Amino acid sequence: MYMKSTIEKFYSSFANIDSERMNACYHPDVVFEDPAFGVLKGDRARLMWSMLCASQKDETFEVTYSNIKSDNSTGSAIWEAKYSFGKSGRKVHNIVTAQFEFDGDKIIKHTDDFDLYKWSKQAMGFQGFLFGWTNIFKKQLNLRTNKLLDKFEKIK
Repeated sequence: MYMKSTIEKFYSSFANIDSERMNACYHPDVVFEDPAFGVLKGDRARLMWSMLCASQKDETFEVTYSNIKSDNSTGSAIWEAKYSFGKSGRKVHNIVTAQFEFDGDKIIKHTDDFDLYKWSKQAMGFQGFLFGWTNIFKKQLNLRTNKLLDKFEKIK
């Protein structure tokens, strides 16, 4: 049952803002997907966790996880993050359902799903309330988050 221990290591590392230990759980060819970033592959997926951890180093940040399930090749978990969003400092409580596929003891596919509209209202206030449910908002968010990732990659 090393799949379960890999998931536990991943989230305990996230709770400790340790992207190196998180990324060690990933297969070199990992594919990650979520509503905010879209699809990220390999080094780009690992870079995203490095960026997210770096952005929370001096912040109030809390990650909890539960309901970890796994079999010989797949797994799932529910995780929650509580943090202040960006420059606005808006309080966000995001509840995420994660699905995993494994290659050996490494995560080869990781899909996070959450209510983007609920997240957008918390993170962006009135703008999120008005537009957070639209496909245009999701596409713009994916562009914005990937530009931040590009910028982070250049300074790393």
